[in-house]
Amino acid sequence: MSFSARRYPLVLWTIVPLLVSAPATAQDIAPAEALFNQGLADMDAGRYEAGCNALVESQRLDPRPGTLFTLAFCESKRGRVATAVARLDDFLALVERMPPAQRARQAERAAAAREERARLAPRVPELTLVLTPNAPAGTVVTRDGQALGQASLGVGLPVDPGEHAVSTRAPGGPAWERRIAISEGEKKQVTLEVKDPPRGREIAPPPPVSRGGGEVSSGRRAAVYVAGGVGVTGVVLGGVMGALTFGKRSVVAEHCGAGIGDSREEACDVTGFDATRSARTTGLVSTIGFGVGLVGLGAAAVLYWTEPRQDDRVIGVGRVGRAARAASRWVGAGVIAAGPGATVVGARGVW
Repeated sequence: MSFSARRYPLVLWTIVPLLVSAPATAQDIAPAEALFNQGLADMDAGRYEAGCNALVESQRLDPRPGTLFTLAFCESKRGRVATAVARLDDFLALVERMPPAQRARQAERAAAAREERARLAPRVPELTLVLTPNAPAGTVVTRDGQALGQASLGVGLPVDPGEHAVSTRAPGGPAWERRIAISEGEKKQVTLEVKDPPRGREIAPPPPVSRGGGEVSSGRRAAVYVAGGVGVTGVVLGGVMGALTFGKRSVVAEHCGAGIGDSREEACDVTGFDATRSARTTGLVSTIGFGVGLVGLGAAAVLYWTEPRQDDRVIGVGRVGRAARAASRWVGAGVIAAGPGATVVGARGVW
């Protein structure tokens, strides 16, 4: 049978496409026609690989029943019997959907398609792919680069004769690949392997850290900042108030007959009296400020120097750990002495 006589009515069943398919754009029709003619030329020359590829592209650009029919016979000629049967089925299904008048014009083609399909069907091989029972959920199976759904596994599926690449990949695991050869008419079942995901290296846990110790250290550091801030503020306030107090000395000396500490305020005029009272107030605030400042700075220093070292929080329990912690605690803060009249707070240590 010659596929080069596209213009002859006697061979329309092999060649001439019908204008019953989806419309193509004008810019696609001309390339599709050229590819169809090229495909026929390659088929006549026995170059079925090139001819079928040209027909596939022609059908993509301008889908027509005649092109589909010719492509089915091209696939049969190059030995892809499963693909040829699928193309013939598509063509016959298309003819069944045509109006009666068009279907009548396709009667001879349809008869030839049924005859060719009956001849090829026993030659179509079937390949059944099965996963091992312990395959992880979500394992992906591919055949010739196409992923297969779960429903496609364990079922004999038609494939073209020859070699097929099959692979599996478990979630997070490496790919397992295998090439499977199958002949015309053969029915083969293959159980696929699945490689387990690699086990991660065991990482040693970090040294034990006491959560409470970390909170204590953080709270102690905050207390250092607060105490230091209070101490600096007290010292600054004492200095400012002290300066104001000394500034009043000249006013008191000029308007009073006695010094600031003299209780004989009746010897002062109004200006001197106000200056005396103001000086006493600023002097008292200055004294309190210096006192608070010194206490705050002292507390900050004690808290800072008695803070546990980093080694205390990361050294494990044991003879060496206990010795290291004992060596690091060379300063301690607390109540040194207490009595009815006063309580002494300070630090103890070894220098």
